[in-house]
Amino acid sequence: MQADRFVVCGAGGHAKVVVATIEAAGGQVVRVLDDDPAVHGRRVLGHLVEGPITEDLVPTGSLVVLAIGSARGRMVVASRLRAAFGAVIHPGAAVHASVLIGPGSVVFAGAVIQPEARVGQHVIVNTGASVDHDCVLGDFVHVAPGVHLAGDVRLEIGAFMGIGSCALPGSRIGAWATVGAGGVVLGEIPPGVTAIGVPARVVGTGRP
Repeated sequence: MQADRFVVCGAGGHAKVVVATIEAAGGQVVRVLDDDPAVHGRRVLGHLVEGPITEDLVPTGSLVVLAIGSARGRMVVASRLRAAFGAVIHPGAAVHASVLIGPGSVVFAGAVIQPEARVGQHVIVNTGASVDHDCVLGDFVHVAPGVHLAGDVRLEIGAFMGIGSCALPGSRIGAWATVGAGGVVLGEIPPGVTAIGVPARVVGTGRP
């Protein structure tokens, strides 16, 4: 990681944490890109924001990480870039050596990922979250701050666990489903829905 050079795509609040994580891990942020002209010329932790997000602005030999909180937003940008994506793990996170982490994923400070867990591409394991043994996080999943996943939990593509939520052993959260803040998953959440409460119950459709 110490020799890695990163291009950060996205310039919002999430980008601040991504930049801080890269630098804490010994990496170098060489460019921050965003598609919104309104933010061009601003700075993210001292780094000038340029744009738009194109391959032409990715220096040769750099890795790309998507600092975009929206799962669908990350998916759209990832699909249009032919670039090498890099995973970023904060040195203050505890990740077991047996864990597989896909390209483009970020693991923030205080997170814990236990043995034999698998983390897909462009996943966010946010501040202070815990992912226990044998969990599987699909591509573009977001595990918000303070989430706790017990052993053998599976989150399908694009699933979102809101801040402080948790899932009991063996739970399944379907593709693009949302579990609201503080929700407790006891079993299965269907794809594309929003579930809240203790236990988490479906209240509507998921995020657009």
